[in-house]
Amino acid sequence: MPDRAEPTYIYSEEDAASRSAIARQFIETRRRLNQTVDAADNYLVKRFYNLDHNTYLEGALPAKQKELMGLAVSAGLRCDDCINYHIIQSFRLGATRSEQEETLNVALVIGGSIVIPHLRRAYALLAELYAS
Repeated sequence: MPDRAEPTYIYSEEDAASRSAIARQFIETRRRLNQTVDAADNYLVKRFYNLDHNTYLEGALPAKQKELMGLAVSAGLRCDDCINYHIIQSFRLGATRSEQEETLNVALVIGGSIVIPHLRRAYALLAELYAS
């Protein structure tokens, strides 16, 4: 198994939040709710969070590619919070808007028309993050 390493982010969460009201609200809410979960001190949750974190580290696949994969699966499963998270992480890792849109195309083909409402919200976030 290849060595794992923290990804090198091009943008911080604060950079994403400053570009997008949607991202800012998502990041603030996620941070607040994670504090509530952390306060429960549940070892199974901690183990799952650790597994999730380690999955997206640099490895045989670049972290950006893994985040785009996470975006495709999240859109196919119709999880708006997950979609927002992976769009923001992919942005932070330097994914272009075109790469994110193509990833969402895959999700649309796999998931079908039921993905469209989630696609609309994803495009709203992309528009804010990638506005010039």
